[in-house]
Amino acid sequence: MKLLIANRGEIALRIQRTARRMGISTVAVYSQHDSSAQHVLQADEAVLLPGESLAETYLNIEAILAAAKKTGATAIHPGYGFLSENPLFSEACEREGLLFVGPSADSVRAMGNKIAARAVAVKLGVPVTNGITGAPEVLLKNHANVGFPMLIKAAAGGGGKGMRIVRTEVELASALETTSREALNYFGDGTIYIERFVENPRHIEVQVLGDKHGNMVHLFERECSAQRRHQKIVEEAPSPTLTPEVREKMCNSAVILASSIGYYSAGTIEFLVDSELNYFFLEMNTRIQVEHPVTEMTTGVDLVEEQLRIATGEPLSLKQQDLKQTGHAIECRIYAENPANNFMPSPGFINLYHEPYGPHIRVDSMEIAGCGQIHSFFDPMIGKLITRSETREEARLRMITALENYAVQGIHTNISFLVGLMHHPSFIDNVITTRYIDDHLETLIEFAESLKSSLTPEVPLLAGFMKSLAAKREISENIWQTIGYWRSIQQPEVVMNGKSFRIKILKNRNEHLHFMLGETEGEAELTSANMQSKLRLNGISHLIYLGEDEKGRFTVTYKGFEFLVERPDMAGPENVSFAETGIMNIDSGNIVSPMPGRVLKIMVSEGEEVSKGKVLMVVEAMKMENNILCPKDGVVDKLLVKEGDMVDGSARLVQLS
Repeated sequence: MKLLIANRGEIALRIQRTARRMGISTVAVYSQHDSSAQHVLQADEAVLLPGESLAETYLNIEAILAAAKKTGATAIHPGYGFLSENPLFSEACEREGLLFVGPSADSVRAMGNKIAARAVAVKLGVPVTNGITGAPEVLLKNHANVGFPMLIKAAAGGGGKGMRIVRTEVELASALETTSREALNYFGDGTIYIERFVENPRHIEVQVLGDKHGNMVHLFERECSAQRRHQKIVEEAPSPTLTPEVREKMCNSAVILASSIGYYSAGTIEFLVDSELNYFFLEMNTRIQVEHPVTEMTTGVDLVEEQLRIATGEPLSLKQQDLKQTGHAIECRIYAENPANNFMPSPGFINLYHEPYGPHIRVDSMEIAGCGQIHSFFDPMIGKLITRSETREEARLRMITALENYAVQGIHTNISFLVGLMHHPSFIDNVITTRYIDDHLETLIEFAESLKSSLTPEVPLLAGFMKSLAAKREISENIWQTIGYWRSIQQPEVVMNGKSFRIKILKNRNEHLHFMLGETEGEAELTSANMQSKLRLNGISHLIYLGEDEKGRFTVTYKGFEFLVERPDMAGPENVSFAETGIMNIDSGNIVSPMPGRVLKIMVSEGEEVSKGKVLMVVEAMKMENNILCPKDGVVDKLLVKEGDMVDGSARLVQLS
């Protein structure tokens, strides 16, 4: 077998690892933005998909089939997302004589579409919530049959894309239109449906495996209730919520549903569970899931290997009575986003990247080699961090340690937020429902900030300061920089996260510093190896991660939190503007894009009077739509972009008066 992987990033690398172990050669496909990505470099062969957009590259069935023909691939694994749940793709593979590593097109049609899947569940007597489907105008007319609050979904969607909660009639029309547009853009199908929203539910899913001989097993459940913007960020197995009785019923329902359509390959049946542990069928994902590692780590089964064996016609080697869950596993998704700004996507350049490692720690990631670029064209997930132990509490503590040693500098990430979440009583006590993070975001961010504030500030302060002293010894290309670096200051000013300190240098030799900070005298030693650094402060060692950005500032990652250290007396690099992205928004008359992306829709016209809070335009970044709001009452003097334009994080969008 030669396997073409019709995907990118961490999932392509994950499939490659199993294929390599099984002696299967792999073919990667890639867009021009991924030319130096690890999934390309680690494949046995790689084929460029010409074009700029997703429609031209990773969603282009003909281009992917052509790549398979060109390389002599005999099988295609779709991964997840992109074409993984598109029945036209599996049918096209079959027509070309290629083995599709996934379910049949009929199964995808029966379960991959949420509307069709609900019909199957109703027929089998599996509980579902009330819902209807149709075009936006039809749903707007007939929504009373469902009632508020309601959930709007992309029929062909998954991964939380194209999903909104609506609580009032005022917001319904706009939400229907936006969801339909997102569904069309991301899945190529604008069909949507609405269903009654279950308040404060748990999100629990069951992993199933079926073969082409009619055998079907489940590999128990995962809980995925910790979500933001309807997308999961923490998953765990087993669910800490279910009783053994409810677990057995749900798992049996999942097997019945999957068996009823002759399903084969890996699949996931998702349920909502209310406060009384009543469960309702939500959807089936006819593919492998982002969160599959927690199942693998608690059952010992390689799901990708099983997919490959099933595709070639092998019967399942697994019997239900032989499958067991042992221990507890937790997965945290590492995203390029800013939780403090409503999880706004944060594409950009990573100047320091380090993954944790150790017993019972697993990282499925893009495998960035020290530094790299996160593009705005793709999903913002950088990787997944998974820990396992015998108990949930031990797995949680191991996750905290692992997060503290996951360093991503140069862009915003959710790592410090996840550190706070793992420490928070809401997670420890298992009270998180699907709306919890969105409803308590401010409190959770404040809690994470309190953890950061409780850390010893001398550690990041002195680490950044000593890094700056080492920078002074480097040869400069510019005489003015040299003068700035070597000025004789025995008590230089150091600024950390906007707060000023004075450090008196008593003695400084190589990496050893004898200093006075305020009234306190101390000694510090800084050593570095393989992107990790150790600061030995007054005899105690602290593990940190130290990086320098293009502006000559030093970032210290300590215990999962970032500290920015600056030396005002040191000249920064030439030809670099020190204005931060978005500073121009201080002038409320000039609206600047908060992130790189594409102008999807302009909602106003020149000369129009606008009020504070009105949506001026929609900018799409990392497959999410972001509303650009008017900061004040005024008049639109000039539109500086048009629909379809690509903008960076400093582009002016609208001029107001």
